[in-house]
Amino acid sequence: MAQNSQTAQEPKVKVSRIGKTPITIPAGVKVNVEGFLVKVEGPKGKLSQEISEGIIVKVDGSQVIVECADGSIGLRQKHGLFRTLIANMVEGVTNGFSKNLEIIGVGYKVVMKGKDLDLSMGFSHPVIFKAPEGIEFSVDGTTKISVKGIDKQLVGQVAANIRKIRKPEPYKGKGIRYAGEYVAMKAGKSGKK
Repeated sequence: MAQNSQTAQEPKVKVSRIGKTPITIPAGVKVNVEGFLVKVEGPKGKLSQEISEGIIVKVDGSQVIVECADGSIGLRQKHGLFRTLIANMVEGVTNGFSKNLEIIGVGYKVVMKGKDLDLSMGFSHPVIFKAPEGIEFSVDGTTKISVKGIDKQLVGQVAANIRKIRKPEPYKGKGIRYAGEYVAMKAGKSGKK
């Protein structure tokens, strides 16, 4: 009984194990830490990330280790985040990231116009979506778009912006959706009783 009352008084703190896992640096990738800036350079390009004060990033041989300066809740919350951001940078400069989109609907299509996308989405005019710096588009047929880049956050944001042009509508599912995305369909109104 005394043991149970002791454990009830001690606050239980859940700590992310992600932050403690070291990041392996593949061959051909360089990681430099300059103050609060982490720079990663690899075969596909260069990325940098500013880190919060209190998060310590060390390069130890072929590994990157991310640590907290103290056990405060704010730092513990950021520990796993910064470890994941650095791991994504290493993955990005090594292999890159991609998001695939599908266009569904009669008359809806996409074609490449130089480096940009020319989308016909049922509006009175075509929509030209310019490729931001660090992003590359590719089109398969007239209904599949691939967004590629080394910055995971930028790839995801650009894909979301393209999807926003014509979100899938809930009655026929027409619009732009992520490849494999489930769209909940609503039953349409019918005149029969």
